[in-house]
Amino acid sequence: MSWLHDHPEVRNVRCGAADLNGQARGKRVPRRFAEKLETEGTRFPLSVLNLDIWGEDIDASPMVFETGDPDGLLLPTERGYVPMPWLSSPSALIPVWMHNEDGTPFPGDPRHALANVVARYKALGLTPVAATEMEFYLIDDSGREIKQPRSPLSGKRRPGAEILSLRALDAFDDFFNDLYDACEVMDIPAEAAISEAGTGQFEVNLEHVPDALKAADDAWLFKMLVRGIARNHGMAASFMAKPYDDYAGNGLHTHFSIIDDAGNNLMANGTFEGSEMLANAIAGCLQGIPDLALIFAPHGNSYERLVPNSHAPTGICWAYENRTASIRVPGGSLKARRVEHRVAGGDVNPYLFLAAVLGSALIGIEDNLKPGPPITGNAYDQDLPQIPTTWIEAIEAFDASPIARRIFDPMLVDNFVLTKRQELQNFQKLTPEEQVNLYLDTV
Repeated sequence: MSWLHDHPEVRNVRCGAADLNGQARGKRVPRRFAEKLETEGTRFPLSVLNLDIWGEDIDASPMVFETGDPDGLLLPTERGYVPMPWLSSPSALIPVWMHNEDGTPFPGDPRHALANVVARYKALGLTPVAATEMEFYLIDDSGREIKQPRSPLSGKRRPGAEILSLRALDAFDDFFNDLYDACEVMDIPAEAAISEAGTGQFEVNLEHVPDALKAADDAWLFKMLVRGIARNHGMAASFMAKPYDDYAGNGLHTHFSIIDDAGNNLMANGTFEGSEMLANAIAGCLQGIPDLALIFAPHGNSYERLVPNSHAPTGICWAYENRTASIRVPGGSLKARRVEHRVAGGDVNPYLFLAAVLGSALIGIEDNLKPGPPITGNAYDQDLPQIPTTWIEAIEAFDASPIARRIFDPMLVDNFVLTKRQELQNFQKLTPEEQVNLYLDTV
């Protein structure tokens, strides 16, 4: 029986898929036609998953005029219906992903890219366990300049960072109550919330799940939810990498480990150093960073976050319990040894992001790669290989990368490069104010 039978209050349904920028593309369907989506899916052009950040076709894309802009088949993912509690009328979203006419997965779909990486782990008897840390700003964007929103309690703005401030959390208690209630009905496993290093910046951790596709779904849905709930409270919420020049940017970190069929953590061996698989995964992640920087920093604004002394990594290195490193092994129980990948901004596509992280770790495992020694101390003060510092440098590295094509289908690599080249050309024509406005709500 359809989920809709148990939810007669739902008046309409959205079906949506993530494009290469993580934007939700889809349709609004009246309730009485929605069950057809479950059995037959729906159709829209393959090229819709390869639009630029403005929602425009890619001029050089072979999927548009060159091939007649053909349709693909959108089928529901295993997630099923998800309530949309930020909308005024009871509504639901059914996530879909793109397939070819013959029913095979469309290789340009970012969710299929992650599914392919997970399948490679499964073929080895391995399962990645992943969690994400979601940083975002609450913003008053009602004027020409973006500002921290006024406290609903005092009516005042409190400029300046309030790291781990209960006062900052309490000031927006109604927002967080609505957010956590919505996460529960949407099956998004939101854990602790903290105030972060920027003015009006917060972080919500999503718990570890032994299903990387669900972890990416959770992150994708969470971004939609936070933006919607914030608007209901008279604010904007933004995951853009660097909304303010003078404050820390938004990161999207992931913690991951790898388990076997019995549920054993293969990164742990009872020692502080961790297992050989931990070392292999770290080495693969380090090797992948320069080639995959375009995934971790996909937009023009992304590179303003990746600067020294900004709570974002710049050097390619790893360390135990050191937040200046790009790859961190957190402290705590030796049984819970895991990798924290700290490079990505909050503006990433969660599916491409987890595919890149887990895919590079898998290359390290498959090739038995070994990392150099861990650093100690402040990574910003050390002579280290650097993460690409410009958008064009990252585009060229991704385009030329054999690592990218080992993780992603060549079609997706080529489409992503074409998309970013077009965006770069148009982004350079914008004023700084227009650049902020472009990314504030979209990413």
